[in-house]
Amino acid sequence: MIAEFKDFISKYRVMGMAVAFILGLYLGALVQSLVNDILMPIIELATPGIPWEEVTVGPFRIGSFIGSLTTFLIVAFIIFLIVK
Repeated sequence: MIAEFKDFISKYRVMGMAVAFILGLYLGALVQSLVNDILMPIIELATPGIPWEEVTVGPFRIGSFIGSLTTFLIVAFIIFLIVK
């Protein structure tokens, strides 16, 4: 049973996947902080008095969506750079 477990770990490279998953989580948190704490305050300077999270069009919270979209695009670009 122990030999099968060791074979499973080495064959499927479980440790490598676990490390990549953990690093991915922290990369996402880092990029989200970059967007929320650095990029969006710059956008708020362009729209004084209107917090970007509260920008709405009718019942839709467009500001929050734009923040999430920006975070996604930055994460996708960083992953592209790492893979390339």
